[in-house]
Amino acid sequence: MNPRLDLLQPYPFEKLKALFAGIPADARPGSGLREISFGIGEPKHPTPPFIREALAGSLDGLAAYPATAGSEALRRCIAAWLERRYGLPRVDPATEVLPVNGSREALFAFAQTVIDGARPDALVVCPNPFYQIYEGAALLAGARPLFANSDPARNFAPAFDRIDPALWPRVQLLYVCTPGNPTGAVLSLEDWKHLFDLSDRHGFVIASDECYSEIYFDESRPPLGALEAAHRLGRGFDRLVVFSSLSKRSNVPGLRSGFVAGDAALLRRFLLYRTYHGGAMSPPVQTASIAAWSDEQHVRENRAAYVAKFAQVTPMLAQVLDVALPDAGFYLWADVSRTGLSDTEFAARLYAQQHLTVLPGSYLAREAGGINPGANRIRMALVATPEECLEGAARIVQFCQSLPGGA
Repeated sequence: MNPRLDLLQPYPFEKLKALFAGIPADARPGSGLREISFGIGEPKHPTPPFIREALAGSLDGLAAYPATAGSEALRRCIAAWLERRYGLPRVDPATEVLPVNGSREALFAFAQTVIDGARPDALVVCPNPFYQIYEGAALLAGARPLFANSDPARNFAPAFDRIDPALWPRVQLLYVCTPGNPTGAVLSLEDWKHLFDLSDRHGFVIASDECYSEIYFDESRPPLGALEAAHRLGRGFDRLVVFSSLSKRSNVPGLRSGFVAGDAALLRRFLLYRTYHGGAMSPPVQTASIAAWSDEQHVRENRAAYVAKFAQVTPMLAQVLDVALPDAGFYLWADVSRTGLSDTEFAARLYAQQHLTVLPGSYLAREAGGINPGANRIRMALVATPEECLEGAARIVQFCQSLPGGA
């Protein structure tokens, strides 16, 4: 067996399952309540009917093998969306766009393409807290993760400038998530300039995970994207790729549809890897994806639903927790310190007493520089119906007020 598999940590939801399994049955007064989950970031808004119809109406495509590069029509559609969304003068659909089966598998596979596993000192920089796929991808590619802790003073953006300068020459790949999971932080143009300068100096590749880019709170201020930042700074896409997905944007997590875009030379090598890996997208999924990327009305309606939920829920929770509206995304990143409980204690007791799931922040981070930046925080995904989100928030308020001192 591959010995690197032993380096992988349990996934956060496995840890959560084990945490809840340790709660004695007689300590679960909330078990009579219906379960509400703020735990997993799985969109629960309805899939738009026109996407379902496009998928169902293209089942004849199952009779043909798809090309790994995807159809020309889909690549053109994605390139056009990138140009509209980020004000880019031109994205070449033939060389700068590659459809993938969701951003998760592509984020993992990309490291296998980029990392030179023959170098035992190779490093992959990850934000901290982070999406655990980055860490697993680095380890299984033969590199070591190097964590950049989030900075609360900068709205939880990763503090890449605090990494030891002596380590940058060993870095081969840097993952960034903007808007961030779980913090919601969006990188600024100044942040991007710093990263591009480091990449130019040391030659590493930047992989920007932007799967939450279309969930934001002000229609006049969409989050800045990596390709947009490169364009605004007067540079090309050298050593830069972005990953995006329809899952959150269009409420189709089961469609497994996304794309990678950016540096044509990197995408040419990634396409070679994916040809052997078997990463071709199903033709009916491609047709449904064209329909989804071509329409913005359903995306605006989706955003409006999140805006309404956050506007109601955030002030309620702010009564008992240190929490504020994020830059973007559909997570609340709350500090539970004032309750007197750790993040794991809070999650376990909340589940036992209120049958409500939240994710301990320490499960989404690693100790780096002597601290775990997720400790004493919880992640709450406001993906359920407005009624469930309001009821869940009310349960959290009730739970906190029942604690000694009333939180």
